[in-house]
Amino acid sequence: MPTSALILVAAGSGQRAGGDRPKQYQQIAGRPLIAHTLENLVNAMNFDEIVVVTAKNDPYIRDTLDELKIDATVTNGGDARTKSVHEGLKAISRQSIDHVYIHDAARPFVNAGLLRPLANALKTHESSAPALPIADALKTKSGESVDRDTLLRVQTPQAFHYAKIKQAYDSLKKADYADDIAVAKAAGMTIQFTPGQARNFKVTYPEDFAKAENMLQKQTYIATGSGFDVHQFTEGDTLWLCGVPIKCGYTLKGHSDADAGLHALTDAILGALAAGDIGDHFPPSDPKWKGQNSSKFVDFSRFMVNKRKGKLQHVDITLICEKPKIKPHREAMRARIAELLELPLTRVSVKATTTEKLGFTGRGEGLAAQATVTIQLPVEGAS
Repeated sequence: MPTSALILVAAGSGQRAGGDRPKQYQQIAGRPLIAHTLENLVNAMNFDEIVVVTAKNDPYIRDTLDELKIDATVTNGGDARTKSVHEGLKAISRQSIDHVYIHDAARPFVNAGLLRPLANALKTHESSAPALPIADALKTKSGESVDRDTLLRVQTPQAFHYAKIKQAYDSLKKADYADDIAVAKAAGMTIQFTPGQARNFKVTYPEDFAKAENMLQKQTYIATGSGFDVHQFTEGDTLWLCGVPIKCGYTLKGHSDADAGLHALTDAILGALAAGDIGDHFPPSDPKWKGQNSSKFVDFSRFMVNKRKGKLQHVDITLICEKPKIKPHREAMRARIAELLELPLTRVSVKATTTEKLGFTGRGEGLAAQATVTIQLPVEGAS
């Protein structure tokens, strides 16, 4: 299989978009535009090397790469796109790279449906690019008609045999070209156009941000899950509840540490994912879970969220008991859950109530916990 590299061009200032920072770092759906672009690219293809070309002293890119956990080389661009791409090509460190894909950071809706045809085209051609036909009638400023059937709207990513396009850029005879396909054409490289997508538009003007925001919202939905767990009290010194140890002269009976709060939370997350329940994944019949800290179960449920490319939005846990008193420990519980789920504290709620002395909790025989979570999940097939 050919090895591949990605060059993401993010060195522009984006002045036409307005705002107090370059457009690639302006927010769409709560995240920088470039974060959506990078995430969609790495989900669409397994690149062997990634280079991001930025303006000199870019203060934002490292935070974006850290958030996405993407290992990439960052290099400075030039005063024009052609120079920036050339710097990106020179920054590729692996000599064994076969193909390179060059993409604009301001096109966040890139997907596998765009990349696969590009890769196939490189089997027979030295370069490829997605393109769309022109639907509108075209005129010159003097009113003369232009044959639209001879024209295409060319998008990125554009793909190339790395050695060929690198040589073409190294031999440039002028400072700027319209795009990378123009460089390939000037160098005599063979070109294959593949089907483009209307949704793969370039965010350029202020109104484009509203359009992109609306499109992103339509690609996700909110899933809600609930969980409930009960454990009885037994002899002991310390019980665990919502990840916090409480020294109270008794404990909770269970195969693991019997943390009813974290068990209910785990079930709620799994429920939102339609991924079974805690007993399916951590059966009490399995001795390896005996005495296990329940944070392990929460870690697993968060892994499942990430596997589905989801994003936890909010957690609400209610503890039902006459004892122990929850209020002195509530903030520690919220902090621990926020840490486990990598959520802001403002998105974690822990409450307590009683059953007014009724039932097993009212008699002080044990406690119960219920949890509700919301998760933002991608619509299947949206990309």
